[in-house]
Amino acid sequence: MDQMMETKKHNTNKGQKLNVQPLRTQTDIETAKFFLSKNKMGKRDLLLFLFGINTGLRASDIVVRKVGEFRNTKKPYIVEEKTHKRRKLNLSNLAEQIDEYIADKSDDDWLFPSYKDRSKHLTVNGVYRMFEVLGKQMGRDDLGTHTMRKTFGYHYYKRTHDIATLMEIFNHSSQQITKRYIGITEDEIDNSLDHFSIGI
Repeated sequence: MDQMMETKKHNTNKGQKLNVQPLRTQTDIETAKFFLSKNKMGKRDLLLFLFGINTGLRASDIVVRKVGEFRNTKKPYIVEEKTHKRRKLNLSNLAEQIDEYIADKSDDDWLFPSYKDRSKHLTVNGVYRMFEVLGKQMGRDDLGTHTMRKTFGYHYYKRTHDIATLMEIFNHSSQQITKRYIGITEDEIDNSLDHFSIGI
């Protein structure tokens, strides 16, 4: 569902990849962090990435955040743009990075400002371009704006095996949709074929 939305949205732009994947290994995550930190706005891009893979929010819900929402709280509430649902974030694991990042910013500042105009926030297309560049740097053609959300889901499931809660976090209508979305179904099919052969 989310994948289809991303595909539709970006096919009208610059041909978004049809099969956006999560970052499945810690090595891939560290590699992404390294490249993002070297960008012109490395601190912004690195925090955006960490924010995305630790909350599972859509890019559209990340880019519109204001600094004041995260001042003196580790568990802010937001309203998701697509679903209009109120959701509590748990940012305890990111509190130190966020506090350091916003220390010299005012509450009305965008958390992730545009590079060209700080009075505006980074756009979803800007995030898309960021991942397009990152994909080239990592030698991959399957990264996109949903990579962060899928990475969160993939690792949440791998650690907890709680697909029901993850389905609720993503607001999906079935566990099958959630498993397919985060790449678990693909993994399971691939693993089932590892030792399968006929006539060999």
